Amino acid sequence: MPDNKKLKEKAKTLEPVIRIGKNGLTENTVKEIKKQINKKKLIKVKLLRAFISDKNKKEVAKEIAKKTNSQLIDLVGFVIVLYKD
Repeated sequence: MPDNKKLKEKAKTLEPVIRIGKNGLTENTVKEIKKQINKKKLIKVKLLRAFISDKNKKEVAKEIAKKTNSQLIDLVGFVIVLYKD
């Protein structure tokens, strides 16, 4: 398994593939994240401010990682980096 530092470097060039907005973390969003992460292994998810305002970003990031059986690699601003072997 690659180390976090290498994954963070690799993630810098990626564009977010999923945006989570006012509808929040729906079942469909989780399915789509799983689909993308199984295909690409390393993805970025962008959280829109409207979704985050009342929640803790770190908690949300952990919840997404848990629901998608992936590893939380990084959280910068409103962007989460997820990885799955």
